[in-house]
Amino acid sequence: MLSWNVSPSLSSMQRERAWVEIDLSALAQNIRQLKQLLSPKTELMTVVKADAYGHGAVTVARTALKHGATWLGVATIPEGIELREAGIHAPILLLGATNTPEQVRAIVQWNLQPTLCTPKQALVFSETVSAMGEARSLPVHLKIDTGMSRLGMPWKAAAEFIQLVARLPHLTIASVYSHLATADSPDPTIMQTQHDRFQRAITELKNIGFTAPRLHFANSAATLVDASLHYDLVRVGLATYGLYPAPHLRNAIDLQPVLQVKARITQVKPIQAGTGVSYGYQYIADRDILMAVVGIGYADGIPRNLSNQMTVLIRGQRVPQIGAITMDQLMLDVSTIPDLREGEVVTLLGQDGNQSISADDWADRLGTISWEILCSFKHRLPRVAIGQSLELQETIVR
Repeated sequence: MLSWNVSPSLSSMQRERAWVEIDLSALAQNIRQLKQLLSPKTELMTVVKADAYGHGAVTVARTALKHGATWLGVATIPEGIELREAGIHAPILLLGATNTPEQVRAIVQWNLQPTLCTPKQALVFSETVSAMGEARSLPVHLKIDTGMSRLGMPWKAAAEFIQLVARLPHLTIASVYSHLATADSPDPTIMQTQHDRFQRAITELKNIGFTAPRLHFANSAATLVDASLHYDLVRVGLATYGLYPAPHLRNAIDLQPVLQVKARITQVKPIQAGTGVSYGYQYIADRDILMAVVGIGYADGIPRNLSNQMTVLIRGQRVPQIGAITMDQLMLDVSTIPDLREGEVVTLLGQDGNQSISADDWADRLGTISWEILCSFKHRLPRVAIGQSLELQETIVR
């Protein structure tokens, strides 16, 4: 996991090759924009699982909490522990499954809040907390499956499940929630079906005298598309980081990408016509060109399948990548850039002048999603915080 405590000499050496910039001002602005969509009664959970989608969980969490988020969401217990060890005291929801007594003890020790999906899981939690001799109850969040067909109790059995958990000692129901499968689709049919199921489950709970302390349903897409889905809390991941879950949502608010990927040119040299470049000679120069080698490759998270299909930015101009992307390096045709020198900065993702390249651009080319692109950048790329927030300006992370 990324840490913000790196010696200056190591930080300097890492940034000589390649790095990821994290714009904390853009992050703060995205949080404020999201808050403006919500009513005063609706809280904002910032989802920081997977090391905040590769942005650095601790720094993102601190920035988000400073600018309006009140909850944090993670997938695993170690992700929650990392935040607690950093001195973060906000409530942390574990979105993933936890089932063993050892996991329960860690959750209690680190003051995390688990998701419960089955009666068996609930019994393990109740019995383990009771055996620990804890005087307090553990807050738990009950997930119901309204159509995602992943974690969660089937919605038709929600009332029975919640009644069971409510009777168990040492557990306190903190919320009831579900997750949407198609909120990013222009066709709202399935989302509306899921919403209807969620509403019917909640109504049945009320009919038996149970009122959930907190309801939540909306992910990033649902937060942007429909205020009726906000309830008491929204769980926002991708939009926090300045990307839209789908093109048709781009007009909802003005989000700013938080992450940029940059590297330095390590060598510039002429290549004669007919010369093959890189493994397999996937590129053979059809003319005399000037080639630059850049110190970043697929071991850093640049997809090898983008070989000969991507452009980068130098001095605000687009230049093509050529040849197979290798583990630690890639090559560019820089014939259009005069007097290019070793050490100049190349922007692989981000903005340079009036030109920009986004994770969406890569995802479209590869037939995948921007979430995967963001999460792919390896930890040997230091994260460099820019912008104003938390005294971390120009701090290097790894």
